Amino acid sequence: MKYYLILFLFFYSTNTFSQQLYDTSIRPADYTTSAYLPLLKHKNVALIINQSSVINKLNLLDLLIENKINITKIFEPEHGFRGNEDAGATLENNIDSQTHIPIISLYGKHKKPLPDDLKDIDVLVYDLQDVGVRFYTYISTLQYCMEACAENKIQLIILDRPNPNGFYIDGPILEKESKSFVGMQPIPVVYGMTCGEYAQMLKGENWFEHAQQLDLKVILCTSYTHSKKYKLPISPSPNLKTMAAIYAYPSLCFFEGTVISVGRGTEYPFQQFGCPEFAGITNDYSYKFTPKSNVGAKHPLYENKDCVGELIGISENDVLDKINNHIDFTWLINAYRCYPDKDKFFNNFFDKLSGNQTLKTYIKQGYSNQKIHETYLKEINNFAQIRKKYLLYEDFQ
Repeated sequence: MKYYLILFLFFYSTNTFSQQLYDTSIRPADYTTSAYLPLLKHKNVALIINQSSVINKLNLLDLLIENKINITKIFEPEHGFRGNEDAGATLENNIDSQTHIPIISLYGKHKKPLPDDLKDIDVLVYDLQDVGVRFYTYISTLQYCMEACAENKIQLIILDRPNPNGFYIDGPILEKESKSFVGMQPIPVVYGMTCGEYAQMLKGENWFEHAQQLDLKVILCTSYTHSKKYKLPISPSPNLKTMAAIYAYPSLCFFEGTVISVGRGTEYPFQQFGCPEFAGITNDYSYKFTPKSNVGAKHPLYENKDCVGELIGISENDVLDKINNHIDFTWLINAYRCYPDKDKFFNNFFDKLSGNQTLKTYIKQGYSNQKIHETYLKEINNFAQIRKKYLLYEDFQ
């Protein structure tokens, strides 16, 4: 009996135009088995995977076992091996009940594989579906794995996956004072690279110690370009349930550094925002939602409390029309303007998300969406020149 992961959150769309939005010929690298199976034969292999690491609904782990590849360990990122844990939840090491392979958490205090974790391993295979946003932690996990492989002389093979937000770059560049696990490198919020391209940049720019010692190999996607849009077949994490949420995420995740809910514990997380305090004090918002405990949001902000705010959009086309290939700060600006106790609006997490200490100041000073974009335009252009050196796929126009 094949080993299947429990959590499969499929993205559905009945809108004909929505179907035309995506290029169905695109295939992640793990489909091209002839490019990597020979590299794994007769090797001790470790995997960093989760529920998104699939080929036609078959998890990469199953495929490798079927092909008699010796899998010795599994590393899991934030949200866990099955992808159903809350953001920030502590993950414990365990043993997979089906294959009896050890599972090692790379989230919490243990973010980087230790030498003992990599003992007797020849190759580490990375296959995670990212969403192309700086504060989505999989690229931080990727960097720590790159560092560990370089230090321990282990080859890293990346099975590349399309970036669903790979068709633009935008957002403030991270400043070193705001470095954290939700932002480790001087890149914009939306950086327009696949994980394979990003890894090449980390190595090529020497952005971590011993970078040039890393034996890195990237297996390419098929038919992907940065001008194309790719529809994810499985949710990459429990609160990015739809493509609409993935497109709105770069704009709405800033609310995680405030007192405003982004709809965790509802049907549409990262497609809406609001809080109880907006009720009765402003005519700007009339949409209502009530967060409830659910998978991936056990105790959401404002649990069981009625929130008033705004629904950004149900369909991906609604959201794409609104963001227009840019991060939209208007929602954040308006929410701050309407919130009654402005001294309590921001929390300590906001500067880590923004990657600097100035965005918060701009919001407080009443900067417009356009004016905020103008503050980092030069830095974005500088990053774009670095980015070009490491692209593996045709760029967007």
